[in-house]
Amino acid sequence: MSMPEAALPHRLLAARAGLMLPAFAGALLLSALLLFSVQPMFTKMMLPSLGGSPAVWSVAMVFFQIMLLLGYLWAHALTRLFSLSVAAVAHLCLTATAFIVLPLAWPTMSAPPAEGAQALWLVGAFAISVGLPFFALAGNGPLLQAWFARSGHRAADDPYFLYAASNAGSFVALLAYPFLIEPFFGLRAQSLAWTWGFAGLLLALALCAALALAARSAASVKDPALQAKAAIAWRDRLAWVGLSSVPSGLLVAATAHISTDIAAAPLLWVAPLALFLLTFIIAFRDRLPVSPRVLFLAHALTGALALSSFPGAATNIPMQLAVHLLLLFVASLSIHHALYKRRPPASALTDFYVCMSLGGALGGLFAALVAPAIFSGVYEYPILIVATFLCLPGAFAWSPQALRTAVGFSLFAGVALVALHFAADSGFLSDAMRAAVIASLAAPILILRERPAMAAGFAGLAALASLMPGGSVSDERAYRSFFGVHKIGLWQGGKTRILKHGTTVHGFARVLNEDGSPATQRPRPTGYYTLDGPMGEAIRSVRLQQGGRLNHIAAIGLGAGTLACHLREGEAMTFYEIDALVVDLARNSKLFPFLTACAPQAPIVLGDARLTIAGQVERSDLIIVDAFSSDAIPAHLLTREAVALYLSKLAPNGVIVLHISNRAMDLRATLARVAADAGLIALHRLDVSQMNEDYRSGSRVVAFVRDAGDIGALALDGGAWSQLQPVMSRRVWSDDYSTILTPVLDMIRDKQKADGH
Repeated sequence: MSMPEAALPHRLLAARAGLMLPAFAGALLLSALLLFSVQPMFTKMMLPSLGGSPAVWSVAMVFFQIMLLLGYLWAHALTRLFSLSVAAVAHLCLTATAFIVLPLAWPTMSAPPAEGAQALWLVGAFAISVGLPFFALAGNGPLLQAWFARSGHRAADDPYFLYAASNAGSFVALLAYPFLIEPFFGLRAQSLAWTWGFAGLLLALALCAALALAARSAASVKDPALQAKAAIAWRDRLAWVGLSSVPSGLLVAATAHISTDIAAAPLLWVAPLALFLLTFIIAFRDRLPVSPRVLFLAHALTGALALSSFPGAATNIPMQLAVHLLLLFVASLSIHHALYKRRPPASALTDFYVCMSLGGALGGLFAALVAPAIFSGVYEYPILIVATFLCLPGAFAWSPQALRTAVGFSLFAGVALVALHFAADSGFLSDAMRAAVIASLAAPILILRERPAMAAGFAGLAALASLMPGGSVSDERAYRSFFGVHKIGLWQGGKTRILKHGTTVHGFARVLNEDGSPATQRPRPTGYYTLDGPMGEAIRSVRLQQGGRLNHIAAIGLGAGTLACHLREGEAMTFYEIDALVVDLARNSKLFPFLTACAPQAPIVLGDARLTIAGQVERSDLIIVDAFSSDAIPAHLLTREAVALYLSKLAPNGVIVLHISNRAMDLRATLARVAADAGLIALHRLDVSQMNEDYRSGSRVVAFVRDAGDIGALALDGGAWSQLQPVMSRRVWSDDYSTILTPVLDMIRDKQKADGH
C-alpha cells in the first residue's frame, strides 16, 4: 500500500529534523579530529628540514594559535554580516579552495634567509603549506554552531551543547595519533588519509548547510543575521578572555612541572591534555555530574597538596602525578563550567568563541613563551594555581565586610612572609618544616568556598612559601631555557657538583678532594663518560684502530662538556648543541671544568644537529650522538636519513656511537633496523652503575660500524659488547615514519623478561 501523498512532506520534514543533530555533531567531531591531528603530523614533516630549534617551535606554536583565532574571526564575520545562505556558500568555497595545497607536504623552498628574517620566512612556509586548510578548519567550530542556531531546530536557541562534539573529536584525535595513527602509517599515508577526511568534511559541511537552510525555510524562521544582535558589554568579553586564559596556561604549566620535576616519560603529555579536553565535554551543559561543593573541595584539596609538593623532589611519583592531574581536571572543569554559565544568547555565539580563543592563546603563550623567559623555574605553575581560585564565581564580589577581612588578611600575610623569609635566610626552614608551613597556609582554602578571593589569598601565601629555599636545596640553582629547567647543585656534602635536566643527572664535577681540599687537578671524565665505561671503551678502541690518534670527533650534545676530557694532544673535537644555556653552563669553569681544562679551543656549533652537522667540512673518525634530554628523544636524529648524513661526514674507517640510556624506552631493536638498512653492523653494550671516584653511571651505548674491525677488540666474541640482530619485519625509522610507541613497548617487554614474567 502506497504512502498517502499528503503525508510525504510531513515525513520528510521529520526525517530532516532527525538528521540535523547527528549531521552537525558528526561534522563538528570530524572537523576537530582533522584540526587536532594536522598539528603533530605537520610538525613531524618539518623536523628534518628545520630541526627542533626554539625559534622553529615558537613560530610554529604562534602560527597555529594565530590561525585558530583568525578562523574564529572569520566565523564571527560571516555570522554577523551575512545571511545563512551567503555564509554557507562563502565557507564552502573557502574549504574547497584549500584542496590546492592537499595532500599536505613541507614545501620545497630555498634555504632560510640570513639572521633576523627567519621568523617571517617560517610564517610564510607554514602559510603556504598548511595555512589555508587549517584556517578553514579553525572556523568550523563556531560557524557550525551558528548555522545550527539559525536553523529553526527546537534546540537552536542554545546550541552550546554541540561544543562537546567538537572537543570529543579533539579527544579522539589526541588518543588516536600516538597510539593508532603514528605507529602504523608513514607521513605520506597520513597526509593522503587526511586529505580524504578533508573531502568528507566538505560534504558534511554542505549537508549541514542544506539541512539548516531547508529547516529554516520550512519553519519560516527569520535569519538572525537580519535581526538586532544582543548587546555584549566589554566587561563580559574581558571575563570570557580571562576565564579562558587561566585553564589554558595551567595546562601548559602543569605539563611542564610534571615532565620537569616529577617524571619525564614519553607520551606523558597526553594525559593532561586529554583531561583538559574532557573538561570541555563535561562542562558545557547545565548540570555537572558532581555537586559544586564536592568540586570545590576537590579543587581546594588538590591545590593545597600541589602547592605543598612544589618544588620538592618527587618521592611518591604515582601519588604526585595523581594530585597534579586531578588538580588540572577539577580546576579546569570548574572554570569552564563558569564560562559556560556566562555564555551569551545564540545570536552572540561567535563573539563568545572569539574571546575564548583569544584567552586560550594568551594563556598558552604566557606559560609557553613568556614564563620561560622571565622565570628560572616553573614558577608560573603556582601562580596559575592561585589564579584558578580567582576565576570562581563571586571572587570579585566585595562587600564592606569582605574589604575589612581583606585588610586583616593582608596584615597577616605580611607578618607571615617576613617570618618565612627570615627562617629561609637563616637556614632554619628545612624541607619538612617548609612542607608543614605550606600545608598550614593552604589548609584554610578547604573552608572558603563562599569566599574565593580569600581562598586565592591563602593559596598565594602557600605558593610564596613553596618558592622559598629549604635546607637540603640551599646550594641548588635553577637555570631555564626553552628546552627546560637545568638545575646545578652540590652533592655528597659539597664534594661534587651535579647538572640535572628534569629528573636526569647529566654531569658530575668534583669540587673537593676526599681530604676536603679544592680539586685542582685535570678533571677525569665522570658519569656516563668514564674512561672504563662503554663510552670510554668505544673511544679508546676506535683510537687504537686509527693508529693511536683521532683526527676529529663530532659530538652531538654537550651536557657539562665531560666528553672533552677524552681528548688527547693533537686531537680535535667539535660539539653540536641546540641549547645556548647549556653552552654557557659548560663554558663556566667555576661550575664545570671539563671544557676549560681539556678542550678550551673546541668549537661549539649552536643549533639542531640535523642541520648544523650538514655544514661540517672535515671527516670525523668518530661521531658521538648524545642529544637526549632527560628521557625525551629527538627521533629525527635517529632516522635512515640522519644516519646517511652521519655517514657522509664519517672517515672511511670511522664509527658512530650513540648513547641511548633511557628509563622508558629500549631503542636497541629500532637502531638495529636503522643500522641494517644502512648496511652497518650495530654493537651494543649495557653497563651498570658503579659509584666509584668517577661517579660512574649505568649506561647503554650502541656503536654503528661498517666493519667489525673498525672498533677493534670490542667486536671479539665473549666480550661485554654484543652484535644486535635486526628484526626487519618491522618498519625502519625514516623521515616519513617513526613512532616512540615501539621502543616503549620494547622496554616493557624487556622489563617483564628481567622480572621472569
